[in-house]
Amino acid sequence: MLTNAPKGTKDIMPDQSYRWHYVEKKWAEICSRYGYKEIRTPVFEHTELINRGVGDTTDIVQKEMYTFNDHGGRSLTLKPEGTSPAVRAFVEHKVYADVQPTKIYYVTPCFRYEKPQSGRLREFHQFGIEVFGTPNMLADADVIALGHDFLTEMGITDVTLEINSVGCPTCRAKYRKALQDFLRPHYDELCDTCKSRFDRNPMRILDCKSPEDQAIVKDAPLMVDYLCDDCRSAFEELQENLKALDIDFVINPKIVRGLDYYTKTAFEFVSNSIGAQGTVCGGGRYDNLCQEVGGPPIPGVGFGLGIERLLMLMDANGFGIPKPEPVEVFIVTMGDSARKEGLSILHQLHQAGVSAQMDSLARNVKGQFKYAARLGARYTVVIGDDEIARGTVQLKNMDAHEQKEIALADIVSELSK
Repeated sequence: MLTNAPKGTKDIMPDQSYRWHYVEKKWAEICSRYGYKEIRTPVFEHTELINRGVGDTTDIVQKEMYTFNDHGGRSLTLKPEGTSPAVRAFVEHKVYADVQPTKIYYVTPCFRYEKPQSGRLREFHQFGIEVFGTPNMLADADVIALGHDFLTEMGITDVTLEINSVGCPTCRAKYRKALQDFLRPHYDELCDTCKSRFDRNPMRILDCKSPEDQAIVKDAPLMVDYLCDDCRSAFEELQENLKALDIDFVINPKIVRGLDYYTKTAFEFVSNSIGAQGTVCGGGRYDNLCQEVGGPPIPGVGFGLGIERLLMLMDANGFGIPKPEPVEVFIVTMGDSARKEGLSILHQLHQAGVSAQMDSLARNVKGQFKYAARLGARYTVVIGDDEIARGTVQLKNMDAHEQKEIALADIVSELSK
């Protein structure tokens, strides 16, 4: 249907857009406070970047990507997440040659073909931050602290920070074998998707949403029990840093996240206020991703936060986003000469930074006042032939129901106060 938005997409109408403006402004403010600078990347990327960055064993690559060939025969994909494009830009522009670390943030639309549900759309929007150039767990704690502080400032108090370590290629090799040995007797019981993951990335089986598969992996070995000395030390250091920041957390050894690029730190902020899909913010460390996409071996850490889910969570927590201020001035005119004079005043008020409107539907005087009231105008400026003859206008305070006559030449300066 031409008059229906595509399935899984949603219009943001004027009665809702002010809410988005509010959280976007607050996001930019806290990122600036933490020393992050904004980056904007294209809405589509080369498909190979997404395949290599996100991982070809993920649901995103296997089932959810919007991929197409352009007129030049190049395979392109609407970006399903923000990190891989940010890494690509970091490498392409050789930002790694600058003094490190590099701290960036973004606001971006993302696209995934999945079943639409509450707070999860095919076109969704994401806040994100990335820190490049340091392997130190201070960076991981700083990233988590920003997420914690932002959620707190948005009035969200019913979230739990869950952390885990997903290790590194060295210790994951031992864990991979242990997990495969555990799963092998149950192989025939796994869903087809998990069977395809068994050889390539068995850790992803832990993240399967199938109740049957979840029952199978309930007693599976845990990555935290197989960490190498370096990964174990890093995980302990992260915990100490979070304690120093007075940020509460729980260790959830089954967090693996939905993307293949994570190493060491993985974390989620989880809420029970928005249904079963309770993760509102998730991220972690990805020390090999820059090299994987063709750059130097530069470590990184960051997170993504869904804006739609954030707004739902704010509503669930009773956080009232301030509505925009109503129109300050409405100009009521009577007659053609008054209309032209009103148009001149309107333009001068706009130039002076005053929010002002006037009628464009040829309403009568009563209709103009009714429309001004509907807009919530604080003042009306009334101009008719008599006022033009005297060089004045009538200024009415709509709240106080007070009216006074003002010289036409003074009305702009009076209202600018």
